[in-house]
Amino acid sequence: MSRAALLVLADGRFPAGGHAHSGGAEAACKAGRIHDAATLEDFCRGRLHTAGLTAAALAAAAALGLAPAALDAAADARTPSPALRTAARRLGRQLLRAARATWPAAELESLAAAFPRGAHQPVVLGVTARAAGLGPSDAAHVAAYESVGGPATATVRLLGLDPFEASGVLARLAPELDAVATEAERAALRARSQGPQALPAASSPLLDISAQVHADWPVRLFAS
Repeated sequence: MSRAALLVLADGRFPAGGHAHSGGAEAACKAGRIHDAATLEDFCRGRLHTAGLTAAALAAAAALGLAPAALDAAADARTPSPALRTAARRLGRQLLRAARATWPAAELESLAAAFPRGAHQPVVLGVTARAAGLGPSDAAHVAAYESVGGPATATVRLLGLDPFEASGVLARLAPELDAVATEAERAALRARSQGPQALPAASSPLLDISAQVHADWPVRLFAS
């Protein structure tokens, strides 16, 4: 297992397309739900324990080698918003393109052939982690971190928030992020015998509704 590979995969400069997405932060900023570091922390905490947990468990399950098609169907069932499903597949397609160039592997080629329009990003993330020699805990940590790191970075751009404050938010959330990743890995281990139905399906209705509203904006800074 290469810890350096984990750093590459988690690096915001890895060309996986995440920089173009705010994780719901743009809509939350416009609605006034995020307006400073404290409200950003509240938003990120809620996202971590809902969408973040779900994504981390899917990624961990894929890293364990569960069937990507079954996991992609499970991701679809856990993503009621059409806008978020579209965004997840777009991000999955971009991540897969970067992963195939970085860690060539038969599993990645098979995934690309099975999902020419893109699989859900957490599923691709887990298969990528596996191709890079990483384990389910690593995949869960990357997915959990992405669920809060994206909104934090986006809010710096959207509100001109002090980047030191945004980093402080992520640091304060670190213990909860570890706990979410551990919970996700445990669920993925159960899914090996019980199937994808054992994975979390934590809901975040406001994120779903906001994503649909955001998708209809004629002008926006972020794709989602």
